Amino acid sequence: MALKITVIGTGYLGATHAAAMAELGFEVLGLDVVPEKIEMLGRGEVPMFEPGLEDLLRKHVAGIEGSTGRLRFTMDWAEVAEFGDVHFVCVNTPQKHGEYACDMSYVDAAVESLAKHLSRPCLVVGKSTVPVGSADRLAARLLELAPGGAEVELAWNPEFLREGFAVQDTLHPDRIVVGVRSERAEKLLREVYATPVAAGSPFVVTDFPTAELVKTSANSFLATKISFINAMAEVCEAAGGDVAKLAEAIGHDDRIGKKFLRAGIGFGGGCLPKDIRAFMARAGELGADQALTFLREIDSINMRQRGQMVELAREALGGGPFLGKRVAVLGATFKPDSDDVRDSPALNVAGQIHLQGGQVTVYDPKGMTNARRLFPTLGYADTAIEAVRGADVVLHLTEWREFRELDPRELGEVAATRLILDGRNALDPELWRGAGWTYRAMGRPTA
Repeated sequence: MALKITVIGTGYLGATHAAAMAELGFEVLGLDVVPEKIEMLGRGEVPMFEPGLEDLLRKHVAGIEGSTGRLRFTMDWAEVAEFGDVHFVCVNTPQKHGEYACDMSYVDAAVESLAKHLSRPCLVVGKSTVPVGSADRLAARLLELAPGGAEVELAWNPEFLREGFAVQDTLHPDRIVVGVRSERAEKLLREVYATPVAAGSPFVVTDFPTAELVKTSANSFLATKISFINAMAEVCEAAGGDVAKLAEAIGHDDRIGKKFLRAGIGFGGGCLPKDIRAFMARAGELGADQALTFLREIDSINMRQRGQMVELAREALGGGPFLGKRVAVLGATFKPDSDDVRDSPALNVAGQIHLQGGQVTVYDPKGMTNARRLFPTLGYADTAIEAVRGADVVLHLTEWREFRELDPRELGEVAATRLILDGRNALDPELWRGAGWTYRAMGRPTA
């Protein structure tokens, strides 16, 4: 009999996972505790921008004309427990307020709410990013609460989604990692992921702690790579070098690789910053804090980039205060192909300049609504042209394709001064200079 799958939590991760499981051919039931979210998803709409996700949802959500009807949503825990053979827990694990540690309250609540209804054999699978040791604790809690006892098992299957590529990463993952304690749990997860495994995705079987550590260590490595090239940008700035050429040269070494070597204003978003901080906090609890002291410097380099961009803008404007200066900011999201502005370096820089008296106008292709909600006092424009109109300096802070394809001559006609600072090292300096602009980028004083 075909497996039935449930997804607990229908935010960014859960909505994507539910739609992808339906695409793989499973009957899927998604649960959330927020009625508005359930209503939206039931109409085939998503509460965030993610390329391809809404189309995938509409293809499978029951009640939509022409859909497969394989995907439904509910708020009823008992219905979910009765329906599912495999229950994926996809709830949020934010940073605790005022601390580095991870807030596990949503995961704990989800497992406890589900467990009391589990009376038949099933597998509960954690996908949320959690501190190492959480799976052991939750497995014991399941055994304690579930009427089905030992027939209700836990597994851990971390997610590796990149915002902007989430659908692709779920349907064609570059690896599938499962932390299991029994052959039965492994067999069930092999059945769930049979299609991507057949297409070549590696299937890595491990224990609970290793599965939990894979996600946090992968994020820590990526954060290290980004902060390394940003540290090199600081050195290039001081030495008169070009960090873009430096990155190109070292990227040809296949032990290093070219990815994540673009210097700029650093990483943000809802995952990388909070994950490396939670990793440090958990290492401290385990008595292994010295092993991760380097992550503190990684975090520090990353946060420093934002202040350096503000100083670069100040210098470009003559070194005085921002008071009365008009500053155009291209980009609000923490990365392109997303509407996510959580811990966005672009908005942080815009906010700092605004607080120092600058008249800041922001434009972003997808992040305007969320940016306005977070920073209501900033100015906003509906197009790049409108943002740049009358600007003394233009800051390129999120590397959207739309910005790379802008016509510098057209923009030059509306700007007060043709001065652009490329905070993402993503624009073509020759193109902009050819249109009469002064082009400046971080770590490229001679470029």
